[in-house]
Amino acid sequence: MRVRGFGELEAVVMDRIWDREAATTVREVFDELSEHRELAYTTVMSTMDNLHRKGWLAREKTGKAFSYWPTLTREEHSARLMRDAFDGGGRTDLVMAHFVEQMSDEESASLRAALQRLAAEDAG
Repeated sequence: MRVRGFGELEAVVMDRIWDREAATTVREVFDELSEHRELAYTTVMSTMDNLHRKGWLAREKTGKAFSYWPTLTREEHSARLMRDAFDGGGRTDLVMAHFVEQMSDEESASLRAALQRLAAEDAG
């Protein structure tokens, strides 16, 4: 699955890291990825270091290695992409209308529920 805003390997690495419940090491990500594709350990290490420098991953030294974790959840990242689309997509009202028109019934119900929850939080 390609994650927008990332290069191909960055997207794969972020998907793997988002799927984890806890911080992870380069070795753990490399071992998982190498089951499905041929790549070098140093490639994964460089990719994770790049993601750290770009602010997508935080890290902490644990022994000789670093433990990494995402700075945003997958959902927060998706929301940021949506915000970027609204900011750069022309008239926000038309962008929103086209977006809502493409929603499934389930997605539309989720949107209504989220708006009701936010309205209740603002009122309370």
